[in-house]
Amino acid sequence: MTVMAVGEFALWTIFAFLFWARKLHRRFPAMGIYLALHVAATPVLFLLFYGQPRHWLNDRCFTYYYYTYWAMYIASAVLLFFVCIEVFHSALSVFSGLQRLGTLVFRWAALATALMGLSTVSFTHREVLILAESAYRLMRSVSIVELCLLGFLCLSMNALRLSVRDMAFGIALGLGMMSCGDFILASFISRSTALTAPLQFLYESLILVTLGTWVAYAALPEPARQAVMMPAKSFLFRWDEIATAMGHTGTQVAVQQQASGYFLTDAEMAVEEAMSRNPKGR
Repeated sequence: MTVMAVGEFALWTIFAFLFWARKLHRRFPAMGIYLALHVAATPVLFLLFYGQPRHWLNDRCFTYYYYTYWAMYIASAVLLFFVCIEVFHSALSVFSGLQRLGTLVFRWAALATALMGLSTVSFTHREVLILAESAYRLMRSVSIVELCLLGFLCLSMNALRLSVRDMAFGIALGLGMMSCGDFILASFISRSTALTAPLQFLYESLILVTLGTWVAYAALPEPARQAVMMPAKSFLFRWDEIATAMGHTGTQVAVQQQASGYFLTDAEMAVEEAMSRNPKGR
């Protein structure tokens, strides 16, 4: 497990280096912060974890490790929400109207999912145990959003002309794999299980595979986004036009009060008035 943990940190570092070297942080700023958080916090957690049996820092390593770990865990969950929004925004970049409207809907859906997850937290825990419970619920909400995002991209790749080698799809694929690992670990393992349990090795293996996939996406050249060609009667094109129109304020129109009576009555009165002014019927 120690060797796998060191390998995980190495993969985080390599991926962060390639990510920043290709200036992908300009396209996915939240993902850049997420990587920087892992690269910076992992060595600190290593020192606190292995310093506990050696009685470093006056036997307070476990306390520092507990709060540092869960603070990083919660910060990662919040950042992953924004990463999902960035991936969704990048996937719909060719449809400006649907991109803006869909991003707004996606934010509200992510917020609702987070609130539903936190509402199930049991407040019967004492002291700091509620911190871990809240973090687990929040990360589970993030995992649901990640899986929904991956499913959406898989179903709409053809319509959006999104390549499998696109970085947006690569990030979503990695997040989906990590989410599957979180659900497996939460469903089949207890919280008191040792770090050397078989499921722990399975979970760590999924993390390593995910990081290896991200490293491959960052190292390989990304293909150019294909132009979307569709007929004018396409529903997707119409939805994009409607979404674009919803985001702009049109010209103001003065609406007068409706006159009394029916339209035919008013027309007959106008004709009679015109004929009375022209007695010869010309």
